[in-house]
Parts: sequence; structure tokens; C-alpha cells
Amino acid sequence: MTELNLETPDCPLCGSPERKQLYPPRNGKPFGVCACEKCGLAYLAPRLPEQEMLSLYQDDDYFGRDDGEGYTNYSEQEDALRRTFRRVLGHLAGQGRTGGSLLEIGCGFGYLLDEAKPYFERRCGTDYSANAVRSARQMATEVWQGGIDAVPESEQFDCVIATHVVEHVYHPRAFVEALARRLKPGGSMLVAAPDFGSFWRKLMGNRWPSFKFPEHVLYFDGDSLSRLMEQSGLSSVQVVPYDHAFPLPLIASKFGIGLPSSLGRHSLWLPATTIACVGVNHAGA
Repeated sequence: MTELNLETPDCPLCGSPERKQLYPPRNGKPFGVCACEKCGLAYLAPRLPEQEMLSLYQDDDYFGRDDGEGYTNYSEQEDALRRTFRRVLGHLAGQGRTGGSLLEIGCGFGYLLDEAKPYFERRCGTDYSANAVRSARQMATEVWQGGIDAVPESEQFDCVIATHVVEHVYHPRAFVEALARRLKPGGSMLVAAPDFGSFWRKLMGNRWPSFKFPEHVLYFDGDSLSRLMEQSGLSSVQVVPYDHAFPLPLIASKFGIGLPSSLGRHSLWLPATTIACVGVNHAGA
């Protein structure tokens, strides 16, 4: 990348300008990761402006890129993603958090919405990619192109899910507050992100795969994600299981090993890759 338009933000969660560098820029790229000295949130600094990132997400090639941005081939991860979503939905059902209507923000090709058929009568989603929206509409009740602002304000849901979305968000509190406004009283919200507090990040250091620049601008652990949801008006916030399956070729590629794509239907469950929290909208309940 050359001649990038970069900005160095204050902490996106608490607004403090005080930060310490955790991971300096490397491999000829200008992006580094720092931590807020006040609240501890890890975030990208410098970063690209938000509008430039939105243009990337709106690109129809986002789910099939080969330049290191977006997804190399999202559809090849379908089987592993569906296994992951089935287990997540099963956990929610076990807690009595399913039934009624579901909204998924950043639904991609609609795999979670499709797997949610046994659990929700009405399943809606959003995505910035027109290509993803076309695919997801075949598996859902309604899919809007864009972010949370694309959802009509009159729409209310029993459950809102945002998996691996919040790490892309420039204004996290405003984002989660907007999600909460779409929740019915007593409704549940699940937010999941790469686990910055995991042993994987500590073991792999700056080779951690979730250091996905320039897209991932925020890095959460259980404390910071719980705090975000509580500050956004949710109550009874708790960390919940989020087991994640990955295709074998994808895992091998992170270690520089090439495997044929035909092995993509074989997946491996890796622990502690994702942190997930659930909160409840008790306002008006």
C-alpha cells in the first residue's frame, strides 16, 4: 500500500488519547496495535478512515478476494461456518434465548440465518455486499443491504446477533446502542469477536491471524466486550461459549502449509478463538 490516507484515533471506547503501543507496524504496512492507557481496549492506530473501509465492504469481491483483504473464498468455509453456527444457536436455545424473530448484522451469505430455521420463525439480516445480500435473501425472511441503519426503525426483534462484526466498527458504543434499539423488551443480543485475550494471540504474537489489517480496528477480550455491552444499556451481560470450526486448508494456510481445497469439508474445532457475550434488553420489560 502506498500513499494511504491514515488517521490516528483516540480510544474508540472511552475517548482517551493516552495509549501504549503493543504491536508496531511490520511487513512494510503502516498499521500497528495499541492499548488505551485508561480502559485497556486494544485498537488499530493508525487506521484507514471509516468511509474507505465501508467501500471495501460494499465491494462484491469482498467475499472472494486474493489480495489479503476480505475473504479469500468465503463459500469454501460454508461447511465449517454452518457447524459453528449450529452449535452457537444450540447454546442460545439451551439458555431459552430463541424463538420469535432474529436479526443478524453482517450476515454474509446467510448461513447462520439458514441454520436458525429450527429456532426462529422470522429471520432477517443485513450486509454491505450486494452479492452477499442476494445469496442471503434465499435463506431468510428479509435481508437489507447496509448496516444497522438499513433496518427500518419500526422493526423489533427477539434476538440480535452480530458475530465477527464489532471488530470492524469505528464507533462501537453507538453501534451496540443501535442494535439494542432493535431489541424487544426482554430480548437478547449476542456479540462475538476474535478473542484478544486468548492463548492463541499470546502464543502467536504478531502472527495472530486475527490481526487482519486494515479491517479489524478493535480487539476485545471478555472484560472489554462485556463493558461495551453494559455501557450500551444491556444488562445481565455474561460471557457465553462460542466454539468455532475451521476448514483444514484454512488452518494449514496460517502456518504456510498448502492443502487441496477438496479437504475443505473436513474441519477442526479450535478452542478460545472467539469471545462472545450475551446481554438482555430489560428496558420496558
